[in-house]
Formats: sequence, structure tokens, C-alpha cells
Amino acid sequence: MSKKVILYIAASLDGYIATNDDDLGFLSIVEQPGQDYGYGKFIETIDTVIIGRKTYDKVLSMGFDYPHADKKSYIVTRSAKPDIGNIQFFTGDLKELVTDLKQQEGKDIFVDGGAEVVNLLMQHDLFDDFIVSLIPTFLGDGIRLFKGGRPAQNLEFISSESFESGLVQLHYKRKIA
Repeated sequence: MSKKVILYIAASLDGYIATNDDDLGFLSIVEQPGQDYGYGKFIETIDTVIIGRKTYDKVLSMGFDYPHADKKSYIVTRSAKPDIGNIQFFTGDLKELVTDLKQQEGKDIFVDGGAEVVNLLMQHDLFDDFIVSLIPTFLGDGIRLFKGGRPAQNLEFISSESFESGLVQLHYKRKIA
């Protein structure tokens, strides 16, 4: 069985993953001590992470170490840089990379954003699962999670879970025709 490619991400109720100036502050409205919204359990099923360079840079600019340094990580970028441990700055064809990774043995593949990477993978119908946490706020404008210019895709409902904070987590898988 091939590895699954899973989008695990949070968005405002109106579908934005950040403000126009890349602010992620809205995510803090659902922070609660000891609550990880299933992330710990999810990350145990992953051995590979794909993330856009802007998202990677944003995490580092917030004063955090890269949280997935223990996993094989591909930072999708237009500018070649030397690898850092398990982190590879990937400048090649993303479709080819994902197709190759899916055929390898191991755990699943986590796509951690950003919107450009998500859109490119959706254009090629490469996601198997979508786990989207909706944050109870309307940003009104910003960086859209799902952009236009991609084919229609039907999904199969797997589960939903609501939390005291107002966060609702939706899990769908790609419906195979």
C-alpha cells in the first residue's frame, strides 16, 4: 500500500490560513493548555513533511526551531540551498517528488502549507486526505487556503470533531471515481 499525502492545516471559517501580511495570530484564539487537537497522534503517523519556503521561514521568524527536524522534510523553494540534516531545500518538480515519495515504504506524508504548495498539489490531485481545523473567526481577507484554477474534486467524509474552544476539525479523503 502506498503512503498517503495528507493536508493537515488550520484556517479561519472564511477560508484563510493567514492575513495578507502573513500574520497567524488568529490561531491563538483556540489555544488551550494541554490541548493539541489531535496533532500529537497525527504526527506519529508521519515520516515525511512537505512545506513551502514562506511557511518554513515564517515558523523560524517566530522564534521557533523547525518542528519537524526529526523527519525527512522537503522545503519547496525556487532558490537552491544546502541541506540541513533531514531538511532538503527542494527546487525540482513537486509532482514527481510526491509521486516518488508515495511509492516508498514508510509512514505517511504531511503537507504543512502554504497555499502555493497546496494549490499545486491539488492541481495534480495528489492529496489523499484533508484534515482542516476551522478556527472560529472571519479574517475577511488574506491568504486563501484553497485557490482557484484546479480541477473539481469530490471528497468522502471521514469524521468531524468539535472542541470547547470553538475549533471544528474536519477529516475528508479523496473520493476515487
